[in-house]
Amino acid sequence: MAMSVVGADLSVAACLFHGFSDASRLAIVRHLALGEHRVVELTEHLGLAQSTVSKHLACLRDCGLVESRPQGRASMFSLSHPEATMDLLAAAERLLGLTGDAVALCPNYGLNHG
Repeated sequence: MAMSVVGADLSVAACLFHGFSDASRLAIVRHLALGEHRVVELTEHLGLAQSTVSKHLACLRDCGLVESRPQGRASMFSLSHPEATMDLLAAAERLLGLTGDAVALCPNYGLNHG
């Protein structure tokens, strides 16, 4: 599938991909792919602090990837567009399989930078 960049605002696409640019956010997205979760459930599943999970959920919500609904005193979080999100993650996994270690070894963004 060809992507046209003529007239496209690439900064919007960069904002979308920022939502996926953190391992904790990716883990949250994967858990939400299984269904709705409360923050406390995500903290238990991921072993992260409540404040960390809340911060990442806010980022994902700001990027339009996650939505919430109230349930009592808590909020239930879910993927805004589950099918499209999972299609994108599947495509990313295919691309990672094709690039091998190149992504992990990237001097700017790889696992050993900084």
